[in-house]
Amino acid sequence: MTNAAWVFPGQGSQAIGMGTDLATVALAQGRFAEAEATLGWSVLDVVQDTDDKVSNTLYTQPCLYVIESILVDLLKEQGHQPAVVAGHSLGEYVALYAAEVFDFATGLTLVQRRAELMAQASDGMMAALLGFDADELAAKIEATPGVVLANDNNPGQVVISGTPEAVTTVMEGMKAKRAVKLNVSGAFHSPLMADAAATFQAVLEPISFATAQVPVLSNVDPTPATDGSVLKQRLVQQMTGSVRWREITLALPELGIDTVVEVGPGNVLTGLTKRTCKELALVNVGNLEQVASAG
Repeated sequence: MTNAAWVFPGQGSQAIGMGTDLATVALAQGRFAEAEATLGWSVLDVVQDTDDKVSNTLYTQPCLYVIESILVDLLKEQGHQPAVVAGHSLGEYVALYAAEVFDFATGLTLVQRRAELMAQASDGMMAALLGFDADELAAKIEATPGVVLANDNNPGQVVISGTPEAVTTVMEGMKAKRAVKLNVSGAFHSPLMADAAATFQAVLEPISFATAQVPVLSNVDPTPATDGSVLKQRLVQQMTGSVRWREITLALPELGIDTVVEVGPGNVLTGLTKRTCKELALVNVGNLEQVASAG
């Protein structure tokens, strides 16, 4: 995995039972205990709750951050290192942790506050569109005030975000193979998150961001960066800005990357990569068995 990009999934990749096998490893036990002291609740208890508590934004984001960070630590313990990192929305925090921009505890504190602010954002709506004409969608968004392109995932899959009226107008006015309303509390990655973003900027302000040990491709700017102040500013913009995942994926071969390693539960990002850059080799590391088989 010498020329590997490590990528980290965000909300939507969570699953009941994720990460429970990690609890047999001493390193992970320490992380779970540290997380419980910070959060005031147990990640392992939440992910095993049969009522799908893990899909509540308040819990989803910290759980994903903790589990993906543990997987990073285990891969590094085996001697693996990424050549570049990127994370989808919440996953960008794990990417910054993997690049040693901040420590585990700092990242978890930020993620917990982010999750609280996003869970409180009750205005707005998001919807996923699959199989559509990109020019037609761009024109429709342009002509409809109150809606933006929130996630540009790959050429055939995007997420739009905005007021319920505007999102519904675009959904109903587009020819798409599939249009699905997302089960989220607010219009994430849109201007409707401006108040939450302003509050979060004040939380970020005093936090020191170190120089990244490997280049980071950010959601709002897919060009590689290592400067801590640049990476912090991009994170400030992330809550209201679009997730430019398609551009991140397209940038990887140009950076000499030949393998994409999705570190976290599920295979959402490797699935998106497969449709955007067929030449990239794909690896999934979401559990202990996959950590061991990573070489």
